[in-house]
Amino acid sequence: MRLILLGAPGSGKGTQGPILAERFDVPVISTGDILRAAVAEQSKMGQQAKSYMDKGELVPDEVIIGIMQERLAMDDAQNGFILDGFPRTTPQAEALSQMLRETFSVAIDNVINLEVSEEELVDRLGGRRVCSQCGATFHIEAAPPKQEDICDRCGGKLVQRDDDKRDTILKRMQVFREQTSPLVTYYDDQGLLCTVRATGSVDQISTGILSAIGK
Repeated sequence: MRLILLGAPGSGKGTQGPILAERFDVPVISTGDILRAAVAEQSKMGQQAKSYMDKGELVPDEVIIGIMQERLAMDDAQNGFILDGFPRTTPQAEALSQMLRETFSVAIDNVINLEVSEEELVDRLGGRRVCSQCGATFHIEAAPPKQEDICDRCGGKLVQRDDDKRDTILKRMQVFREQTSPLVTYYDDQGLLCTVRATGSVDQISTGILSAIGK
């Protein structure tokens, strides 16, 4: 199974991806995680990407496409994958299609579009906290830690990422509307798009996704 998860920041891609990955026994490939790791390692690519990420802007296509091709060539992705955060633009989508066809002789099976109102997205992201050590995610209202600002999993300190602060959230929403929303039309025209209303419980949303794929 080869899936793409579309949706604005905070729409639930990071929650639903692992659930789908376990069901289909394929890896979740998240450009956000890959890029944040590069930033933490202070690699040349990471330093280049950080200036864009901190402002809520998209990392240039040539950087993203290069690291994604390397990742898709790894052994665990040979039987399928779930893409979270890529592609984000129509040129990236076109490059992905060409890459899969010419390099791997495969194609995307479905594109899941998670729909959430912008007001709810701002609330979700503004309350998100991430463990500085293990990366576990919490929410101050929806999924708070047992002890304030402390990770339940490893005891690390919970922090608010720079790209989850209100000004940056609003910028990310603007970037999404302008550059990523056209992907909905792009994949709909190809007959690959499955739109799912991403509100309700995690299980309800997962059921909606599986139902959409089945149809």
